[in-house]
Amino acid sequence: MGTGSREQEFGQPGAMGGPQGPRHRQQELPLRILVPTQFVGAIIGKEGLTIKNITKQTQSKVDIHRKENAGATEKAITIHSSKEGCTQACRMILEIMEKEANDTKIVDEVPLKILAHNSLVGRLIGKEGRNLKKIEQDSGTKITISSLQDLTIYNQERTITVRGGVEECCNAEVEIMKKLREAHENDVASLNQTNMMSGLNMSALGIFSSGLSVLPPASGVRGSLSAPANYSPLLGPSSVLGGLYGVPSSGALSLQQATAEQEVVYLFIPTPAVGALIGKKGQHIKELAHYAGASIKIAAPDNPDDPERMVIITGPPEAQFKAQGRIYGKLKEENFFNATEEVKLEAHIKVPSTAAGRVIGKGGKTVNELQNLTSAEVIVPRDQIPDENDDVVVKIIGHFFASQAAQRKIREIVQQVKQQERKHQQMVPTPSEPSE
Repeated sequence: MGTGSREQEFGQPGAMGGPQGPRHRQQELPLRILVPTQFVGAIIGKEGLTIKNITKQTQSKVDIHRKENAGATEKAITIHSSKEGCTQACRMILEIMEKEANDTKIVDEVPLKILAHNSLVGRLIGKEGRNLKKIEQDSGTKITISSLQDLTIYNQERTITVRGGVEECCNAEVEIMKKLREAHENDVASLNQTNMMSGLNMSALGIFSSGLSVLPPASGVRGSLSAPANYSPLLGPSSVLGGLYGVPSSGALSLQQATAEQEVVYLFIPTPAVGALIGKKGQHIKELAHYAGASIKIAAPDNPDDPERMVIITGPPEAQFKAQGRIYGKLKEENFFNATEEVKLEAHIKVPSTAAGRVIGKGGKTVNELQNLTSAEVIVPRDQIPDENDDVVVKIIGHFFASQAAQRKIREIVQQVKQQERKHQQMVPTPSEPSE
């Protein structure tokens, strides 16, 4: 069994999500569960027969992160399969653990523990906890979610603990994963919109590289939280927002960043969060600016009682993405938004007054399509008086991915308008010289 690899993989060739499976399947959200370390042997079985039987029956690929963090009381298992395959594999694993618990009397109960990235959990919980309450009622289970205090830069996953019988837990798993997959698919759709990140070099960010974890391996952190080496950042603990929390970076501007067009974004954060963003003696905001390769300034308040403060971020697209993402993450990390809330912030960008009409579109068609596409609220205040640069403000309100998608789309529209204006100017004939 021991091959010296970081984790053990069991699966059918070409199983959904496996290395030979269809390419479009690889972006699906796997089911990740935590199991007590003492039950891992029973799940694998003698010569691996038990786990091989599970993978065969469920047509799944199962990664058991057995070698991770020696001494940890729990280990993570990642199941790649169809929705039905994940549920079936989960049921078989729960049944094995229940039998083992009854035979050994080691523990009184074996709850189902599902791991989910923090960026998805708010949407699972729902407004005022309604989604979670409904799942509890419909499945007859008791569900709790680990505290935000447990998150670290190495671990952006939270543990969803489901207590009940095997059948009840599996029914709850179906509904929990349904909500998590919906949230995940919305995020991926935002990222994959055609030209959404126009001019943005995703590989330069270091957080969308092809299947490579962006975080260093955890050392001494909860054993369940390490990601396998081939785990996609979009799917696992080193997910997009996780990468934005605190990846060490030289912060040096690349040639592309230095030559890319500088953008200015005005991001509004809760006034009480200013101290956390600045950090002791300004250390955090300096590190953030260095990491993102952006200029970050906090504007003085117009009024001491203003509930929000304006953060002025200047830099190319990559820098905007990294700086804004880490600010969103910092606010969540510092509990300025509670567990039932999505972090939604208001951002302002300036566009030429000549492009404002194009952003709105005929009868508001373009701005409505933009809102549907990105899930952000986009407002172009009417009757604005352009500033000294003939610019007007566009307001964008939404969670991180929504805001980023809207910003990119609006910048794209502005570029199109500018190009058309340049073409028009080139086509206008210059007055001919008067003949002698």
